[in-house]
Amino acid sequence: MRAIVEFCINNAGHGTEEVARRLEQEHPDIDVVEYDCMNHCALCATEPYALVNGEIVSAPTPDELYDKILAKIESDELAEDGGFFNTSE
Repeated sequence: MRAIVEFCINNAGHGTEEVARRLEQEHPDIDVVEYDCMNHCALCATEPYALVNGEIVSAPTPDELYDKILAKIESDELAEDGGFFNTSE
C-alpha cells in the first residue's frame, strides 16, 4: 500500500512545508497532501506534525518529524507484510 502523509498549511510556520517538499523530492513513492486545515489546532499551534496513514506523528523539530514520518511508514509496511511473524514464506 502506498503511504500517504498529510500536512496542514497552517502548520508551515513550524517547518512542515520543507518536510513536505523533502518527502516529495526524496521519496516520490509517498503521496504528500496539504490541506487548509486538519482540525488539530491545539497541536498545530505548538509543534510540527503530520498525519501518516491517518495517524498523528509529531516532533519538536522539522528534522525529527521527517525522521519519525519515515519510521512510521517503515513500521506500517512491516505490519502490512506480516512483520517478523510473517509465515507466508
